[in-house]
Amino acid sequence: MIMYYSRDGSDERKFTATKIEGLKNSPGGPKQVLSYMSIGEAEDYRWYWRKSWDANRDGKPDAGAPARLDPSNPDWPGNYKVRYWDPAWQEIIYAYVDKVLAASYDGVYLDIVDAYEYWGPGGPSSPDRPTAEEEMVSFVKSIAEHARVEGGRPDFQVFVQNAEELSRHPDYVQTVSGIGKEDLFYDGNRHQPADEIAYSVRQLDRFKAAGKPVLVTDYVTRRDKINDFYRKANSRGYVPYATRRNLDVLTTNPGHAPD
Repeated sequence: MIMYYSRDGSDERKFTATKIEGLKNSPGGPKQVLSYMSIGEAEDYRWYWRKSWDANRDGKPDAGAPARLDPSNPDWPGNYKVRYWDPAWQEIIYAYVDKVLAASYDGVYLDIVDAYEYWGPGGPSSPDRPTAEEEMVSFVKSIAEHARVEGGRPDFQVFVQNAEELSRHPDYVQTVSGIGKEDLFYDGNRHQPADEIAYSVRQLDRFKAAGKPVLVTDYVTRRDKINDFYRKANSRGYVPYATRRNLDVLTTNPGHAPD
């Protein structure tokens, strides 16, 4: 199960350790529960956000906001690009991991790992930071170390979302517990280009060869496309899930586990 740490992002409405333990042992059999966490963007609905950072909510950080913030993602209002190598931001994420540990989650599901593309050479940001990729790899590894070593949870899972090309870093592949990939075979109900699929599959198979689970989520809604997606994913040994892109419901697909 992959879920939020809190019902609304606040500490006041966080899910308790009792609730998480109940989910682990809920009907249907034992489950592993991961907490979703964005590490490449700061979200204005999380416990760490201060309203004064963008008081008028125009998507542009105010003068007194931390220098680590960039304007919000136009596709996801309220999600601000963040300089993830900034020590203060990394401390926020480590504190976030501590909250997840205290709530008895089995691990984290890290999103916006591909933020390095925004900040790195050729990306749309102004720094054009040559070390952006290596700094993201190091950040993910440090999150794992914080939980497993400093947090005393050597079995703590660290899944990453997208950025499968980081498989070119063997230490990264060995550190993570698995990877999730969106839009692998389909973009909505449209087939992805064959060369893009082939490229991503080559990267994902490096994780699979290292014994790491590969979770694939395609946002297909037509029955024939759903069946084709599951067939392709299963044939490669991936774990498929077809659902709606806004992820506001738990989807079951007849004929495909869990059904």
